[in-house]
Amino acid sequence: MNNSLTHPKSLARIGGVSYWIIFFAAIFANFFALEALIQAPLKTVQQDAQFVSLGIMAFVITVVFDVVVAWMLQEMFKDQPLSFLSTAFRMMHATLMGVAIFALPLALKAQNAEAILYHVEMFNTLWLIGLFFFGIHLMLLGQMPGIPRVIALLLQIAGFMYMLDTTAHFMLPNYSAYASGFLILVATPSILGEMSFALWLFVKGDRA
Repeated sequence: MNNSLTHPKSLARIGGVSYWIIFFAAIFANFFALEALIQAPLKTVQQDAQFVSLGIMAFVITVVFDVVVAWMLQEMFKDQPLSFLSTAFRMMHATLMGVAIFALPLALKAQNAEAILYHVEMFNTLWLIGLFFFGIHLMLLGQMPGIPRVIALLLQIAGFMYMLDTTAHFMLPNYSAYASGFLILVATPSILGEMSFALWLFVKGDRA
């Protein structure tokens, strides 16, 4: 590995850019492409398959840069005892996400709404399990020294909420009745914490 890439300034910049790429790619893939597939499965597959394909590629991009962020964090905090464990849980999330994506091209080949939604459900189930591991990663990341206290607290809250949401998905028979509330509980600390962390990485890169 080129030493210039592992310089603190380069690591921080790479991490900051990667976080923003993940952020925008995930929003498009989840809240536009995947949501269209859920709301009108057969119509979307028949009329907007290319749009869904772009969403699939956006999910692939999030996995790629998730691995980049995992590498960056491991290099940045490699002297910390929890660093390897934190990175391992993020890689578990990325792996499950990568496997889950395979269900979406199958949804595009399905011939009826029930089959399409079945493959979407397969994707969501694996993704949810991955998000549980991602939550553990965020809770461990929030304990790394050097991260501003407020950002670290937001990361840990977000991690707990990811774990709580996944647990609720599998344990509550009427989860859909509380879905919007759980979305707010997860999204608020996640966006505030991870985007603040990304901005901090840019600042750290400038000052390194």
